[in-house]
Amino acid sequence: MTDSITLLVAILSSFLAIFLLLGIIALVKFIQLLDHLKKISEKAEKIANSAEHVGEFFKYSAGPAAIVKLLANVTEAVFKHNKRKMKGSDNE
Repeated sequence: MTDSITLLVAILSSFLAIFLLLGIIALVKFIQLLDHLKKISEKAEKIANSAEHVGEFFKYSAGPAAIVKLLANVTEAVFKHNKRKMKGSDNE
């Protein structure tokens, strides 16, 4: 009977060692996966922040850009009008 108990203890201890080793390996791989996911989420957060900053830039620069465009259009219209006016006075 002692031989069978010794054999059973040896088998169970070897299975326990195998499962313990597999558990440690799985835990290490899981920690590596979490670290990789953390890096990916940090990069995604940086990209989202930069996109937000670009949006804010265009939001705040849209007003001044529209005013500059309006002034450019008015200036262009005045110059075209003056050219037409000068052409008309040359024909007289």
